[in-house]
Amino acid sequence: MKIWRGITSSRGKTRKRFSLFAKMNILIIVLFVPIIILYTYSNDVTFDVVSKELQTSNTKQLTFLSSQIDSRINQMMDFSLIFSKDPNVRKFNGLNIWEDRYDRMQTRYVIQEKMMLQAGVADIWPARYAVHSQQNKDVLSNYNRPAGYDEDYLRRNMSGKWTYGDGGNESTDKLKAFYWFYTDSLDQQGMLTGSNLVIEASFSYENIQNMLDSYKAGGQGDPLFYHKGDTPILNRSANKELSSELIHYLDEQSPGNTTQHVVNLDGKNYLVSSVKSSYLDWHLVDIVPLDQILGPISFSRDLFYLSMFLLFVVGISASILLYRNVQRPIKKLIKGLRRVQRGDYSVRLDTKDHNEFSFLFHRFNDMSHQIQDLIENVFNEKIRAREATLKQLQAQINPHFLYNCLGYIINMAQMKDEEAVVSMAYNLSAYYRYTTRMERETATLKEEIQLLVNYLDIQKLRNGRIEYHIDIPMEMFTQNVPRLMLQPIVENSVIHGVGKSYTSGEIRITGEVSDGCCRVFIDDDGPGLNPDQLLVLNHKMRESLQEEMGCGLWNTNQRIIHQFGNNSYLFFKESPMGGFRTEIVWEIHTGTQ
Repeated sequence: MKIWRGITSSRGKTRKRFSLFAKMNILIIVLFVPIIILYTYSNDVTFDVVSKELQTSNTKQLTFLSSQIDSRINQMMDFSLIFSKDPNVRKFNGLNIWEDRYDRMQTRYVIQEKMMLQAGVADIWPARYAVHSQQNKDVLSNYNRPAGYDEDYLRRNMSGKWTYGDGGNESTDKLKAFYWFYTDSLDQQGMLTGSNLVIEASFSYENIQNMLDSYKAGGQGDPLFYHKGDTPILNRSANKELSSELIHYLDEQSPGNTTQHVVNLDGKNYLVSSVKSSYLDWHLVDIVPLDQILGPISFSRDLFYLSMFLLFVVGISASILLYRNVQRPIKKLIKGLRRVQRGDYSVRLDTKDHNEFSFLFHRFNDMSHQIQDLIENVFNEKIRAREATLKQLQAQINPHFLYNCLGYIINMAQMKDEEAVVSMAYNLSAYYRYTTRMERETATLKEEIQLLVNYLDIQKLRNGRIEYHIDIPMEMFTQNVPRLMLQPIVENSVIHGVGKSYTSGEIRITGEVSDGCCRVFIDDDGPGLNPDQLLVLNHKMRESLQEEMGCGLWNTNQRIIHQFGNNSYLFFKESPMGGFRTEIVWEIHTGTQ
């Protein structure tokens, strides 16, 4: 039986399906994996953006601090230059020669007052100045100098650059001051002629510490001032151990003007940034703990992964519960249905649970003994009714064509046209040889086309104006179609198209395969129908057969629907040739070839 073949064929497909448990687990994985991937990507982007912003911000802050230091140094140098041009300062260089004791005292007072005023402009950066008169062998300063005028001291330090220390041989482990000496000599800077006036500008390492402390108070780093070979200047609250490791790293790397690296120190990652001072040839270095700043992001990421893991465990647990309470009863029900498929209607399902599945099992037990009757009585009756309908529709078409052919033979016999009678009889014989083979309800499209050739040759004998062209792709010849599907439509074109016109006479039959459907177009160049008539005719094809309606086209449409399904049909519209077009469309199924 056909219904059993369908059920049996679906059995193999059912075995290939995943169980509910597997589907649930796959669904959980499918839901979790994209979320984890997207979050990981988003977290990485956030981490990179914050890291880059941190690096950029740290570099900007260091650059700003370095510019502040350089700005204060530049102010000291500008003051030294201007101060060397001061009349009182220049007068000081020749006091012992031209002035009396009172003038010398007054001049020294004015110079010291100016230096004191300049030194006290900013508390965070106290500056020290001294005026050396090579001619008078005298020196004035705004701070307590350990010694007076020293010619060797000047010659050691007249380099024209800022130096760390006063040119002596002090230990490198001791923090010193930064010095710069300026002379108004017309000779090369740094050369002493014996009558020079030298301006000494200096500041203590504590000035740098003040700047480092201020910088550290506004950020999260641990800055220091570094020069290879000298004792680095640390901020007052610096981590000595960490600074020692950083200095060891810097001694090996020799940083450039502006550098930035991620360094692992003491098992932790640090962002090390450095900016070189334009005047001092020292590097302003800052070390920022990345784990401390980026730690909240990492903690949030780890917390998310932990939450996802817990949700995954909960999801798997839920799928296990569903498997035990849902899939197992479903499997038992499916197993019983398969036994029914094999014809074992004595199968009974039992359960100890009291839930919805127990109700299903009881109803299954009640209905299993009725399935065989439903299959044999209902489905077999439906199949027989369908076969009877097809035979009835086909039987209605055969006499319709026979009446036309016999009428033509009579006319030709009366006209003594023996050749036409013989040709008609030959083609009619071939036609009935084809239509009386009732063992098959369908035929190939190639056989249908051959029948059309016989029919149109007969009509061409009757009407010399008739010309026909058939262009069907070879791939459509093997299509199985209802017998006499095309002939009533071509006959309609002959009678209502060519027969009602004195000038037309061409019939064209074409075919194509597209979008999983076969299409056959039957066109004529007759008078055709107007749009309203076409609309009415197409509407009648979807209604039941009426007395005033011809049965040929309607029967053909019904046979196509029965053969191929509701998506197959006849459709009428205006032909590109100017007459009437009939379009036959049917879906291609596995069983139609």
